[in-house]
Amino acid sequence: MSPRSAAGVDRRTFMRYTSAIGVATAVTAGLSACGGPGSTGDGASGGGTGTIEAGLSYPLSTGFDPMITSGATPFAANMHIFEGLVDLDPATLVARPALATGMPQKINATTYRATLRKGATFHDGSAVTADDVVFSFERVLDPGNASLMAQFVPFIDQVEAVDESTVEFRLKHPFALFPSRISVVRVVPKRIAGADPKAFDAEPVGSGPYRFVSAVREDKIVMEAYDKYNGPHPAKAKKLVWRLISDPSARVSALKSGRVQAIEDVPYIDVQGITGKDRVKSVQSFGLLFLMFNTADKRFADKRVRQALHYALDTEKIISTALLGNAEAADGYVPATHPDHRKAATVYRHDPDRARKLLAEAGAGKLSFTLLLTDNGWVKDIAPLIKESWAAVGVEAKLDIQQSAAQYAKIDKGDFEALAAPGDPSVFGNDADLLLRWFYYGFWPEKRYGWAGSAAYKQVKSLLDKAAAEADGARRGELWGQVTDLVADEAALYPVLHRKLPTAWREGALTGFEPLPTTGLSFIDVGRA
Repeated sequence: MSPRSAAGVDRRTFMRYTSAIGVATAVTAGLSACGGPGSTGDGASGGGTGTIEAGLSYPLSTGFDPMITSGATPFAANMHIFEGLVDLDPATLVARPALATGMPQKINATTYRATLRKGATFHDGSAVTADDVVFSFERVLDPGNASLMAQFVPFIDQVEAVDESTVEFRLKHPFALFPSRISVVRVVPKRIAGADPKAFDAEPVGSGPYRFVSAVREDKIVMEAYDKYNGPHPAKAKKLVWRLISDPSARVSALKSGRVQAIEDVPYIDVQGITGKDRVKSVQSFGLLFLMFNTADKRFADKRVRQALHYALDTEKIISTALLGNAEAADGYVPATHPDHRKAATVYRHDPDRARKLLAEAGAGKLSFTLLLTDNGWVKDIAPLIKESWAAVGVEAKLDIQQSAAQYAKIDKGDFEALAAPGDPSVFGNDADLLLRWFYYGFWPEKRYGWAGSAAYKQVKSLLDKAAAEADGARRGELWGQVTDLVADEAALYPVLHRKLPTAWREGALTGFEPLPTTGLSFIDVGRA
């Protein structure tokens, strides 16, 4: 084994990931119809009873390799197909042992050990070994693989197999959140993923409670119970059939007709109309709408201009009118329901007079610019209300609404003035360090909104690094709070609101079902009634 050092995040990695929290752009060739090991089409074997059918809102735009997948739907499927040493509970996002017998054991400040579950096997029947775990981490850490996960584990220096069932991690520096953070790396079979990565991407093989059967890009994904699974969350259904229904009305109709038992991403306008045997619940998420300004543009170099544009927004009107109440106005970087929530020292509430005053003080009385927006349905509903709010304080904004990929292509060339878009890195983890680093450390501030040379950015990096090494939870929270105050005051990139995600399901058809605070659906520990 040759342990590798973790790589930083490069542009190639981020281009892979851009779609994971918005509209996916890359299409994996050969994915349109493929069967997994021992595939029997829609057939099932072992495990629980019955079939669960569900309506997902995004088509298959990438493959399934958990190291690189950038699609919301395959990412959700992977929760059922793969395990990490540690996984996050899909509904609570709390870390729990998966392939490991317990949470990793701390040997000293920079050394941890994990022991594998006895008798765990991959879906091809082969044993899960420590070598597979080492391979899984090394392929993520290899910069040549441009893994999306490398940015979340840069503190790992070496991963070694102590014996067939024990793995040791050596860190470059202390990182207090290590036991939960390694959930971002799923364990894959070395002999399959290493031999033919492209085939593995199309036909994934994991150790989770469900095995991959087939996938058709704009039609469905089929998974079935893995009868040799011996972990803590065995399949409770015989088969999962995920219908890929991008049309919102068709998704709602599929539920009401009984064709599927659950759907994600219920249109806000349809929430009140889901009654009778069908239930709907909106779960508060981290998922945000943010404003990002090109701080290299002289119009936005002065933070008072950026602050003014936040104060000018009638966020409560945006939430009640465009989102029909399904969001919370941001009073900090994470929503109030988050365990690491801290109200920022600067809270932006609708204050047109203050907005005008700040613009005048900054010499920006006749501000005019183009606002890029992504073409998500709910973002398009918000767009005219943003324009209206700014017009009320004398700011002229031209709206440019296009697909996410097109907008980020402009941004990555430096060809933009301001952006309003959705984002949600909580699909990878829910701790404040991960969530803050996503937008405020590395690629985004250095390559997207031109913050790299600022004193504020240097301070944010220093605070996040101190917090990462801090063993005391209270002190760590204080440091994250300082970062929250700083990024709120600077407003180079900052949330306007945090969305609620409406999910609907057929009453009495499922047991143990819970809506998620992230994109996708989970049927871990869920049965067919």
